[in-house]
Amino acid sequence: MLDAARECAALAKTLAPVTERERALPAELVAKLTDAQLLRSGVPGYLGGPEAPPAVSLETAETVARGDASAGWCVSIAVTSSLLSAYAPRKCAEEVFGDPRTVAAGVWAPRGTGERVDGGYVVSGRWAFCSGIPHCDWLFAGFVHEGQLYVAAFPKAEITVLDTWHTNGLRGTGSHDCVADAVFVPEHRVFSVMGGPPPEAVALHRFPLFGYFALSVAAAALGNARGAIDDLVELAVTRKPLGSSRSLAERAQTQASVAEAEAALRAARLLFYRSIDDAWQAAQGTEPVPDALKVGLRLAATHVTRTAAKVAESMYDLGGGAAIYETSPLQRRFRDAHTATAHFQVNPASFELPGKLLLGVPARTEQL
Repeated sequence: MLDAARECAALAKTLAPVTERERALPAELVAKLTDAQLLRSGVPGYLGGPEAPPAVSLETAETVARGDASAGWCVSIAVTSSLLSAYAPRKCAEEVFGDPRTVAAGVWAPRGTGERVDGGYVVSGRWAFCSGIPHCDWLFAGFVHEGQLYVAAFPKAEITVLDTWHTNGLRGTGSHDCVADAVFVPEHRVFSVMGGPPPEAVALHRFPLFGYFALSVAAAALGNARGAIDDLVELAVTRKPLGSSRSLAERAQTQASVAEAEAALRAARLLFYRSIDDAWQAAQGTEPVPDALKVGLRLAATHVTRTAAKVAESMYDLGGGAAIYETSPLQRRFRDAHTATAHFQVNPASFELPGKLLLGVPARTEQL
């Protein structure tokens, strides 16, 4: 999978201007990601899925994001949606993921409402930030019924996709709004993620779901920052600032800034994968993953995303006048990085819940 991710990253980098212009992943790239099962690595083995450990799936997203952040982001979000195959009733999981070329998007926030009817629910709502919906076949969307939170699986043909994704960064993710207007959802396609994984869940699906979601954002940010360093290094070898006989790479300021960024990114990446490994080892047992390890996942996700944005910003600044043009990948890295930091899972407020727990302040931990 990692070899395939590197091949996809190279293609994503080549196609990045097209991805940005079209505000969606090109069909050629989607096909390559789909063939490698990178968009469904959370699907269990009994459905023909890779059932890949979290570190593997997240590294594939990081790797693809090194080529293009929008592509890596779409890998991340599709993987988290594929994890719901373990929470959904078996009939639903087989219907959605039985075809190995199926890709699902997901917005679990309960932005819809449901009415109980014979055989299922009638659900209405509008969900923003449906990343990857242009190339997806299904949408998992959250709704409320009698104060309880549920997720419904909609075929894309039964919802309306609104062209709302006109943004500063991550333009290629196609994260449009989706609307359901009194859509009937059969009972087997409605479930909850709030009670934790089912008793028979394998280790992958005992790994903390909400922590995984936050980590998926961080994985794309991490790859984008690495790509920004790549882009700066490539530029620095040939670019000579106005009035200077030395290349950008030969200047002391550049050398010190690149080294500092490299150190920050390596340290953040070590925290990222160490936190994942700690929780993964705990998921091998029969007991729930302890809150202390869940805190570690959330701290890592937010810290990595925000550190990655600083690295991308530093590389953009070093690029100087050359970085401000639309043809420069550094300006896209900068915009993508700061769009990622706006995600509610990794914004500054996301430190509050871990902080409460670290301070011994009572807090609800259902979505930790």
